[in-house]
Amino acid sequence: MKTITNKLKVALVAVGFLAMGTVSAQTTDPSDGRLDKDADATKVVRLIDNKGTIKYVQSKNGITQITSTNGANRTTTTWQLGGTLTDNTYITADAGTEFALNGLQLITDVTTASTNAQDRGDHNDGLGATGFTVLIRDEATGAIQKMQLSDLLEVQGSQHVYAAAEIVDTANPSTLALSALPGAPQNLVYQKVSVYRNGAKLVANVDYIVVNGATAADSASITLQPQAAVPSDWEVYAGDIIEVHWIK
Repeated sequence: MKTITNKLKVALVAVGFLAMGTVSAQTTDPSDGRLDKDADATKVVRLIDNKGTIKYVQSKNGITQITSTNGANRTTTTWQLGGTLTDNTYITADAGTEFALNGLQLITDVTTASTNAQDRGDHNDGLGATGFTVLIRDEATGAIQKMQLSDLLEVQGSQHVYAAAEIVDTANPSTLALSALPGAPQNLVYQKVSVYRNGAKLVANVDYIVVNGATAADSASITLQPQAAVPSDWEVYAGDIIEVHWIK
């Protein structure tokens, strides 16, 4: 007796269901673990292929097909939805054919976000992982991966107080360049940066400008632009404390 088991991809299983017409309209119970012509009619579907061969099919989370009911010459082939992938698998959706899932449960209890997710862990694998993670897509490879909600929602930022040595006069006496913000990204926007002089907030893009790093290895920095016009006039004095808060 020959048995062939193929763990095929979701897309191939879907094509198989569409191609088999009558079979796709029925779900039979393979719980008895066998196929033969004498089985309960509710557990098998009998069909004839284009060469006249009589076959019996069961369907439950996949398709099992038997070509012969003779035990000595029986060939069983199973296409199953699930199992371990043996190759990289891609399903392509375009403007006319979307890939979507219906019937998903809405989670409202955000307190159950996972903080102990396992890399490539199985559900209920005894490793103790609990809560919920977020599925994401790697744009370079297309791989579906997961991350913890705590990492997704984490706001990264910092605060820095500039020492006198970090304030450098430029060619324009009214403009003072500050050294790069330690740990800041290459690019920052005004909405994510606050600059204070002796505790008083300066006006973004007026009293200071954000200077982005030249390369990814360079952190953004701040340039102070003291104003001369009343009532916004101010200048930097020795002993001034310049404090910057930023978030990514």
